[in-house]
Amino acid sequence: MEFNSEFLATLCARGYLHQLTDATALDGIMSSGAVTAYIGFDCTANSLHIGSLMQIMLLRYLQRFGHKPIVLLGGATTKVGDPSGKEKTRAMLSEDNISANKGGILRVIKKFLSEDVVVVDNAEWLGNYGYLDFLREIGSKFSVNVMLGLESVKSRLSRDQQLSFLEFSYVLLQSYDFVELHKRYGCILQIGGSDQWGNIVSGIDLARKMGCPQLYGVTTPLLLNSSGAKMGKTADGAIWLDETLYSPYNYWQYFRNVPDQDVGRLLRLFTELPLSEIERLEALKGEELNEAKKILATAVTSICHGAEVALQVENQALKVFEHNDHDELRSITFSRKTLGQGIPISKLLHMWGLEESISAGRRLIRGGGCKINGDVVLDEEKLLNCGDFDDNGGYVAVFCGKKRRLKVVLED
Repeated sequence: MEFNSEFLATLCARGYLHQLTDATALDGIMSSGAVTAYIGFDCTANSLHIGSLMQIMLLRYLQRFGHKPIVLLGGATTKVGDPSGKEKTRAMLSEDNISANKGGILRVIKKFLSEDVVVVDNAEWLGNYGYLDFLREIGSKFSVNVMLGLESVKSRLSRDQQLSFLEFSYVLLQSYDFVELHKRYGCILQIGGSDQWGNIVSGIDLARKMGCPQLYGVTTPLLLNSSGAKMGKTADGAIWLDETLYSPYNYWQYFRNVPDQDVGRLLRLFTELPLSEIERLEALKGEELNEAKKILATAVTSICHGAEVALQVENQALKVFEHNDHDELRSITFSRKTLGQGIPISKLLHMWGLEESISAGRRLIRGGGCKINGDVVLDEEKLLNCGDFDDNGGYVAVFCGKKRRLKVVLED
């Protein structure tokens, strides 16, 4: 459908919309005035990664179009653990862990948003809610029959995977969050990933039973690449939005090296470039498309880490890739003791996170795709030893294909 509200029209045009409740009514409300909406983040890690980037971008768009976003931090719900999209129970975190994670997540979010964003912790209302009172006042309004049909529950049970009562009750807590945010802030819209649909709809239903006016929900699609795999992880781990956990240089490189088929979609989702410019960029072919990837990488890095840092890392990357300046390469250290009398290069490629397995390293070498200090490695059984480092000033420059490059410094 065509939307009248700038917010929903933008979400539709840029590919953010997966599901929404009562689209016509929500569009009418959002086109007639400011709406208060919230997105929740449980404090399961000390940063957010690009799997949360769609939600963060929607917070930015809410602010841009004059709406009122609320960031809800799950100081209480983190103690329970959302089973949505998970195959096993999350590890239990201590109060100190949750508090530290909350601070880290808040630092990340504030990089993306203006200072007037409202930040709330659901521990304010859930932390001291008595168990028996909660069961009587909230639990009585939920049907176990319906809860068993939630995808987060059904998927676990259908595979005979354990689902604790703690996790089973998570939907009650998130549902009550929506009710409480409506009471306190007049919040009428909850936004989340597609795996949150059941929790969001349950919150809307609870609000109706507790006498609240109509509330609404919007979900975003899963972040998948062109091959259908989840985006957000590399051989080195998650693509964190905190520069101390994942450097701006690596962040830029991640988006510079996305598959050709993903460029247009990521430009829509993770940059604020006009759609007309995005259409021009995604129409480029061959080597010209590499320019579009550089624009993508710099624009995404600018939003996360600032324009000045984005230009610095772009220039750094160009020095490495176009001028072979080894001083600008991502650098790691490797122990002389570990290297010993020598280790097969194919194994080292896996150890250094450049290949997913030793056999993949062998295949790369057989295909002539690996260079050490500029020389093509021809023997898949070739050993790298301390002499290779010592003869080159104490480091080796490793090139795997056109995109993966690493400077390995030997330490005693």
